[in-house]
Amino acid sequence: MYKILNIVSITAIPFMITIILVHGYIKGVKLYDTFVEGASDGFKTAIKIMPYLIAIFLAIGIFKESGALDVFSRILTIPGRLMGLPKEIIPLIVIKPISGSGSLAMVKDLVYTYGPDSLIGRIASTMMGSSETIFYTMAIYFGAIGIKKSRHTLSCALIAHIAGVIASAVACRIIFT
Repeated sequence: MYKILNIVSITAIPFMITIILVHGYIKGVKLYDTFVEGASDGFKTAIKIMPYLIAIFLAIGIFKESGALDVFSRILTIPGRLMGLPKEIIPLIVIKPISGSGSLAMVKDLVYTYGPDSLIGRIASTMMGSSETIFYTMAIYFGAIGIKKSRHTLSCALIAHIAGVIASAVACRIIFT
């Protein structure tokens, strides 16, 4: 079974690309010209969102280096305890909406320190998959299409993040304890 799954996972993407190219060729699409045009548009988009990315990375760096992450973590320890969250998870809750790579590094450290089968490791892993890197995603998508006023997006995304955090803790406690 493992060998079959391995073969499928290795061949899935090349197979899909081949299907798309064959379909385009059959439909008469100029494949190379279309590819070059798409690459050109992608490069233009990358240049367009660069200021938003620089701003979000700068804000993340300031947030971490200023000690604000530690302050937020300490403030959230009591509400986290009431929700049944181990205190070791609190920094992950704070950093996940801000930095995907930072939160992934935190999960790696938590799993390495406490083990993948520990409640902390399981909650951290479940939480990592149940929420999005909100600020980065908003910078990318809103920057790509030029939206400057995000209206209610941030508040709704943060509420969804909190719901994902709570659901992760509750689900892991129900399933694994």
